[in-house]
Amino acid sequence: MAEYPDHLSEGIAELSRLLVNEEALDDTLQRVADLACRTLGGADVAGITMLRDGKPATTVFTDPTSPEVDSAQYETGIGPCLDAFRHQQVFRIESTEEDEQWSAFSEACVAHGIMSTMSLPLGVRGKGIGALNLYSKRTAAFSEDDEQLGVMLTSQASVALANAQLYESAYRMSQQLQQALTSRATIDQAKGILMAKHGVGGDEAFNILRTTSQRENRKLRELAQELVDRTRKD
Repeated sequence: MAEYPDHLSEGIAELSRLLVNEEALDDTLQRVADLACRTLGGADVAGITMLRDGKPATTVFTDPTSPEVDSAQYETGIGPCLDAFRHQQVFRIESTEEDEQWSAFSEACVAHGIMSTMSLPLGVRGKGIGALNLYSKRTAAFSEDDEQLGVMLTSQASVALANAQLYESAYRMSQQLQQALTSRATIDQAKGILMAKHGVGGDEAFNILRTTSQRENRKLRELAQELVDRTRKD
């Protein structure tokens, strides 16, 4: 296709803007799911499968139907969303009533009024990071053109998600570093208090803190903070 619908072009432009926005990962995921429903006409429901604590989960969705249907494949380990994730391929079910490849999943779809599905991989540099799952209340709702448009959308979305993951990781590391620096400063203050109180050197003061921490089974920084706070009150 040489030209794309205006709504898709607008959607891709929106995804591109996500590359420079400092958004939390789940916020970015939600925007991708919402955008997929707007840009791909056959989709009534969208959800995104990601690994959480080593297990697949529907992290965001446009309708509660998505996680309810997805639970069938998470329980069995078999389903198009998982296969899209694993194999980095697009999988379509033209009719969930007739599908035999993922029978448990398709039965759950039918029970929830979902008659056709399309699952698209989310990945960066060949590494899978998730899958975008689209559900329709109509049979054969997704065409070859929809698949091509969906691939273009998920290609852009994958970069946005990778960017969000990097930002979240960098932010978490900066918070941990800040906490470590704060803890170090508090421990140094506590050492100074013990040095002045007991007339000992820095190493011996630290050993007092460490020994007390082990004996009381408490974190060293918490013990140090308590000592500093108590000294300020006196």
